[in-house]
Amino acid sequence: MYPGITLFHLTIPSYWVMALIGAILSFLFVHIRKRKFHIPGDDVTHIFLFCVVGGIIGAKLLHLLVALPNMLAHLDVMNTQPDLWTDYFLNGFVFYGGVIVCFLFALWYCKRYRIYFLEACDLFTPILPFFHIFGRIGCFCAGCCYGRETHAWYGITFTHSDFAPNGVSLIPTQLISSAGDFLICGVLLWYASKKPEPGRVAAGYLVLYGVGRFLIEFLRNDYRGSLGIFSTSQIISFGIVALGIVMYFVIPKMMEKKE
Repeated sequence: MYPGITLFHLTIPSYWVMALIGAILSFLFVHIRKRKFHIPGDDVTHIFLFCVVGGIIGAKLLHLLVALPNMLAHLDVMNTQPDLWTDYFLNGFVFYGGVIVCFLFALWYCKRYRIYFLEACDLFTPILPFFHIFGRIGCFCAGCCYGRETHAWYGITFTHSDFAPNGVSLIPTQLISSAGDFLICGVLLWYASKKPEPGRVAAGYLVLYGVGRFLIEFLRNDYRGSLGIFSTSQIISFGIVALGIVMYFVIPKMMEKKE
């Protein structure tokens, strides 16, 4: 819809504008929430920054991994058009890759500075869908992560997208995903207010997002890699949901043993 915003003759991709807004608001949000946790403010800031860096690295690496078969299949064409290599390395991110590396970076930091990892997870987990609300709006502006063709009243037609097919009515999967992230964030904050065992908020996120992502993938029509009838993200969703279920039921037993 709005692939770029021009300021002083400089065009900034709308996706990055929304991602920056989401990151700034997420930073403020996590510092508001930290008052209910026993984690020093400096450590909250450091973990946040680690997660931002890890999220970008992980999301890009998984995108390249998913795109690798397509890149190899069209290697001759890409070698004659260097711009295609630039597009692969500068454009495209897979959220799951960011989440996985983000958790790994946070785990390393918590182990290194002796911070209770499960508590940190519960502090930061609601921030993920909160940030993703803005990220998906950025996707909508750019036209990436687009849906299947539809003739329904809610269809969206892009006219200047470098990613989605222009002039075709499509399911607005980006906005559906953004609304879903809003709901997930709300549910997690409500559940956190009930003061469950440490780690269960994070477990809830894994289950809720994994199920939601699995379902929305059926409506998408952009290239995402596949294994049989399932997309790469749907395959990952199986593991994410399973991990969330295990965490939810195993964590109380772990706490009992400590007591």
